[in-house]
Amino acid sequence: MIENLITERIIGCAIEVHKQLGPGLLESAYEECLYYELINSGLKVKKQLALPLVYKEIKLEAGYRIDLLVEDKVIVEIKSVDALAEIHKAQLMTYMKLANIKVGLLMNFNVTKLKDGIVRWII
Repeated sequence: MIENLITERIIGCAIEVHKQLGPGLLESAYEECLYYELINSGLKVKKQLALPLVYKEIKLEAGYRIDLLVEDKVIVEIKSVDALAEIHKAQLMTYMKLANIKVGLLMNFNVTKLKDGIVRWII
C-alpha cells in the first residue's frame, strides 16, 4: 500500500477518534483509541516501537519510542498540547531519519478541529 493511501486512512481513523472523544485527554488515550481504529480498518500497526540510536559503531537503547508505525511506512506521533511546537516537528523528523521512514504524521488531538492539528512530513 502506498504512503498516500495509508496516510489518508490514518487521518480518517484519527478524525473518528477525535469526533468520539474530543480534545482534552491524555496522549495515551488517543494513542490507544487510534490504534484500535487502525487495526479494525485492516492496517498493520506497531505501537510504542523501540527506536535505538546508532552512534558511529554503537547502538544505544536511549528510550526513544515511535507512538505508532503503520504498514512499516508511516510514523504517527501523537500529541495533546495547546499548540504544536517546532520541537515536536523536529522529534518526528528525527524519528523518521533514525527509522529510515519517509512519511510521518504529527497529530495534536487537543484542538477543536483535528485537521488543524495535523502535520504531514515527507523526507
